[in-house]
Amino acid sequence: MSSNLYRNIVIATDGSENSLKAISCGIEIAKLSGATIHAIHVVDTPPAISKVWTAGKDMIYEMMISDGKKIMHKVKKIIKDSGVEVREILLYGHPGEEIIKFAENNNMDLIVIGTLGKTGLERFLMGSVAEKVLRYSKVPVMVVRNRNSEDLTV
Repeated sequence: MSSNLYRNIVIATDGSENSLKAISCGIEIAKLSGATIHAIHVVDTPPAISKVWTAGKDMIYEMMISDGKKIMHKVKKIIKDSGVEVREILLYGHPGEEIIKFAENNNMDLIVIGTLGKTGLERFLMGSVAEKVLRYSKVPVMVVRNRNSEDLTV
């Protein structure tokens, strides 16, 4: 049985354990609907501090790009091995903005993204890519939560 509800699904991944949970959920939806998965990883632009900090900045950014390529290789293999059609996309910029821009500009039907379940000061300081995508995307978003003990506290 196949549905036309979802034809193109974006799965945003950062290589974390919880993004693997999001990948699993996205694969299952893709199998049910016959969708193509567009797996994306966004290499974050260097923070504003990098304008004054120059020593090693380029090397660190190159390492981030290399890590992004490794993540995408692993993700592509997982999805391909599941029997689902996959396209891999490596983007550069601010993750939340780039995920939304990609989904809206490429007629995606669903964004699947994991969340690390950060709370309090840590969430305030780091921000939440999943929250930004959920808040500002015009494309439907499925957020896969990390089910550890921290997530269960209110």
